[in-house]
Amino acid sequence: MSVAIVEDDVTHLADYAWIPIGFSVFEVFDDQAIANLLRGDAAAATRLGTPYWKDYDAEPGGRPSDWQNVFDVSRWTILAAFVDSQRVGGMVIIHDDPQIELLHDCRDCTLIWDVRVAPTSRGRGVGSALLRAAEDAAIRRGAVALRVETQQINVPACRFYARAGFRLERAVRGAYRDLPAEIQLLWRKALP
Repeated sequence: MSVAIVEDDVTHLADYAWIPIGFSVFEVFDDQAIANLLRGDAAAATRLGTPYWKDYDAEPGGRPSDWQNVFDVSRWTILAAFVDSQRVGGMVIIHDDPQIELLHDCRDCTLIWDVRVAPTSRGRGVGSALLRAAEDAAIRRGAVALRVETQQINVPACRFYARAGFRLERAVRGAYRDLPAEIQLLWRKALP
């Protein structure tokens, strides 16, 4: 499958949001697995007895159309992924934006804010193509590293970033007031 990535801008957030972000949670990383990841070791996930559907767009303020109500998104970059002229994914990256707390301790980082791949295109290289484009864009902007936030409930995303050379730099309990069962995982990858 040939994936074309183009840099878009925030005027196309509605097109970007068309790709769903929801996923099934079948397994999670427990405290021991997180400790292993923090050491740079492999981690086994714990299978859930009852899987569930997670959709961050369903959380208050979580939809891309809501971002403009909270943030000045004019400096953000949208990467759009296309296969045969059909949008199949996207990624939002943020560089040098003082309003974003996740960049306060990493001024030379580019943050991956949001990633979406159409359900029918998942596991087919779209995410990898987006990540390569994000790395290129970050380097052009003078970044020394990429940072991304996931949660212990998003095991596929954690594994994806680990395979791509990211290292878990910290885990934060209580980072999400409205989602107390979720642990924030911050990953970082040095750029050449």
